[in-house]
Amino acid sequence: MNDPALIRGVALFVPTAAVWITAALRRPGQRDIAAMIVASAWNLLALAVVNVVAVGAGWWTFGAKGALVAGVPADLLLGWALLWGALPACVARTLPLALVVAVLAWLDLAVMPLAEPVVVLGKDWLYGEAAAIGLALLPGLLLARWTAADRRLPWRVSAQVLLVGGLMLGVPIALTGVWRQPTWVLGLLAQVLAVPLMFGVAAVREFAVSGRGTPVPYDPPKRLVTSGPYAYLRNPMQSAMVGAYLPLAVLDVRFAAAAVVCVAYGAGLASWHEGTQLLARYGADWTTYRAHVRAWLPRVRPYAGLPHADVYVAATCERCDQLGRWVGRRRPVSLRILPAENHPAGLRRMTYERADGLRAQGVAAFAHVAQHLHLGWAVLGWFLLLPGVGWFAQLCADAFGAGPVGREVHYPSRKDPIQVRRAIGHPKDLRRADELDSSASDRQG
Repeated sequence: MNDPALIRGVALFVPTAAVWITAALRRPGQRDIAAMIVASAWNLLALAVVNVVAVGAGWWTFGAKGALVAGVPADLLLGWALLWGALPACVARTLPLALVVAVLAWLDLAVMPLAEPVVVLGKDWLYGEAAAIGLALLPGLLLARWTAADRRLPWRVSAQVLLVGGLMLGVPIALTGVWRQPTWVLGLLAQVLAVPLMFGVAAVREFAVSGRGTPVPYDPPKRLVTSGPYAYLRNPMQSAMVGAYLPLAVLDVRFAAAAVVCVAYGAGLASWHEGTQLLARYGADWTTYRAHVRAWLPRVRPYAGLPHADVYVAATCERCDQLGRWVGRRRPVSLRILPAENHPAGLRRMTYERADGLRAQGVAAFAHVAQHLHLGWAVLGWFLLLPGVGWFAQLCADAFGAGPVGREVHYPSRKDPIQVRRAIGHPKDLRRADELDSSASDRQG
């Protein structure tokens, strides 16, 4: 079989038919469909990178014409991604992982030499095969199994962030040649893109932390997410992608077309489908949320229906007390400021506790508090919650004297209104402190 058209047809249609037949015979559930989508997407991105590197390193070359993406036949790439992604996610989800990897790797080793002249192997092609197995096949199988079993949520959402960034931004930037701009242009572009991308990452994080789900439609959050970026905007992920495409459109007009497509999809198909699903799942909560939070234009102040939270700030620590008063003066939404001395457990840092179970301390606590103030402070909070950023900020805070207090503070007497008054900055709460003071005096009298 040395007909290039026949080889390319077999490479695409055999895996496609295999996935269709197995799905018809063994109807996948919702989580299985999510696993098939994620595994195929991971293999598509990873195999594209491996093939580009393989051509550059001389591991193999492609003797094909037409339907090429960066010199790689698109049909071979799609068929390969389905063979290593959707197919094992559908039919081999209960088999031992090592067995599935061994079978698929052996099949690839046997078929690759038969694909000539479309695929011309070099003498070191096994290096490329090992890279493909390690970067595409194995991670894809793990993601599929974790998704189907609803395990390893942080790993799954991290992989999905990489997938979206790679497929929606990395690949288009590489194919359009935008990356060939002068260094100063790329530096400026990176700074401009940082804000919408941070907005999107914060939304994905909120899906995982608050909703215990992912952006994949068949692996959604288990509760309605109204916190984080969703307290300001209904479509933060789609808005982030549009916000990333618009600066790129200055360098290549095709990104303007991509932004239009993204808006059309979000305002049309996604809004209709997701709105129907959310209405059926959450009823009046979704209707109320939709009436108060816009899809594309963010609010200045957060949605009042975001989960209630408490922040504990030490009343006997002067700098902590000042911070608590500063937060109180900004009238936070759905947030109470309480004395850390009143917490039933010993606290050594500023502590944030939310009704949905989220708990954070130190800089992370302030980052969550900032999201209850307004959009400007919320952006700072989302930045501080980025991986590595919060750790570094906490390290700097500790180094400059804002570390934990020297001893734990415990529950004080409720008859001591001075601590209550010192920990609260809002006039309404000060009146409450006066009431506590008066009642305490009456009891003593």
